[in-house]
Amino acid sequence: MPQKSIKLRCPICKKVAKTTGPDFPFCSDRCRLIDLGKWATGGYVISSPVSDADEAISEFDVEDN
Repeated sequence: MPQKSIKLRCPICKKVAKTTGPDFPFCSDRCRLIDLGKWATGGYVISSPVSDADEAISEFDVEDN
């Protein structure tokens, strides 16, 4: 049975990226450095909902009284 070929695309420029390439999952060193720069300058942010934690704490305080 023939294996299906999966074409993975570079997350920066959307060109096909070789899975055996040294810059994988990026297609080139340039795209890898662009991605690193976005992380370094805060272009990507991982955040969590602050309001949910605040509400949980305030509900907990109300129940204790």
